[in-house]
Amino acid sequence: MNCSKYFLMALLLSAPAYAETILITDGLVHTGDGSTAERRDILISDGTIQRVAADLQADADTVIEANGRPVTPALFAGITASGLSEIGMVYESVDSGLNELYTGLMHPEFDVRDAYNPYASVIPVTRVEGYGYSLLSATTRDRTLAGQGSLVRFDGGFTSFEGDTVLYVNVDGDSGNKLGGSRAAHWMLLQNAFDELATADADLTLISAAGKATLKSARKNSLFVFQANRASDLLRVIRFAQAHKLRAVISGGQQAWMVREALSDASIPVVLNAMDNLPGNFDALGARLDNAALLHEAGVTVLFTSGETHNARKVRQVAGVAVANGLPHAVAIKAMTSLPAAVFGGAERALVPGARADVVVWSGDPLDVNAAADQVIIDGQLDSMQSRQTELLQRYLPIDEGMGRAYINP
Repeated sequence: MNCSKYFLMALLLSAPAYAETILITDGLVHTGDGSTAERRDILISDGTIQRVAADLQADADTVIEANGRPVTPALFAGITASGLSEIGMVYESVDSGLNELYTGLMHPEFDVRDAYNPYASVIPVTRVEGYGYSLLSATTRDRTLAGQGSLVRFDGGFTSFEGDTVLYVNVDGDSGNKLGGSRAAHWMLLQNAFDELATADADLTLISAAGKATLKSARKNSLFVFQANRASDLLRVIRFAQAHKLRAVISGGQQAWMVREALSDASIPVVLNAMDNLPGNFDALGARLDNAALLHEAGVTVLFTSGETHNARKVRQVAGVAVANGLPHAVAIKAMTSLPAAVFGGAERALVPGARADVVVWSGDPLDVNAAADQVIIDGQLDSMQSRQTELLQRYLPIDEGMGRAYINP
């Protein structure tokens, strides 16, 4: 496979937006702000949405006739290691987390953005499925404080980061088993690390001087994403966040419905996989399919993730399952488009004038797995709709029975 083709695609996407004007006509526009979809036209110029209205009359370099097809903002791919992981079992292609680091310390200053690779094959694979951005994660391994990340745009740029810095914290049972054999060890070390913020640098035993400076800044300026599922752990997160005045977000939350009133009172959003409904471990004995609906009814902000970098495109199915189990459709669309940007401090993602022109025209309801992204627009530029997978399909799709194209001479 000729990788130079993908380098060119990334370079084209990362180039400054030019003055091409795009008009999308007669689309069933899901604005992404929680409102009901309506038939509208969308005018895009210089990478920005200029107008959204019915029967727009405007000259355009490119006209896309939606003919009633759904149009949404580009979707949020959830919490992923996109651009940090190619093949999980190949160590030199994975840069998303610390594991058995020789210092033995926690390193909140570890920032995965320094290793981000916009040429990773998973990015165009995800983008052509209708996704425009993700929350770049420091993955949970054997550190209580896993490291830092932020929102990242799938526009092919090396520095396509935006929004607030996010610090990832492990407090679930699986990671607790890797750290002293108990999740209580996480809370012990986490509290001790925060206590060290008041000590002299010479007295630090859990974090470095750089880690101390990072943690001090994070308390004021960053979001803390806590990986937790069990109801008791979620309540412990609430108490810890309140005690240290942290802006907290839950990742996982399989038993969040059990403590939904407490989460609502604490204004803590939950990023969940609505397809998690089986007691796969002792942290998820209370998992259920209507988790998202129950949280929403209680006033909790709900976002979605598939839990998989290379299958981030399953987020549409995740949201569809949530809708099938009681979550309003418009709420799910908002949770997949504009809401994550708002929660994590990113640019406006709704289809409104002045917003960044990340737009998708769909073949059908984006929450229906039978639908597909017909056209993706990122930063006001038409995506090529090509990826390594589409190239492989074109190469190996048989044109004669029993014979693949790889075996046919040009």
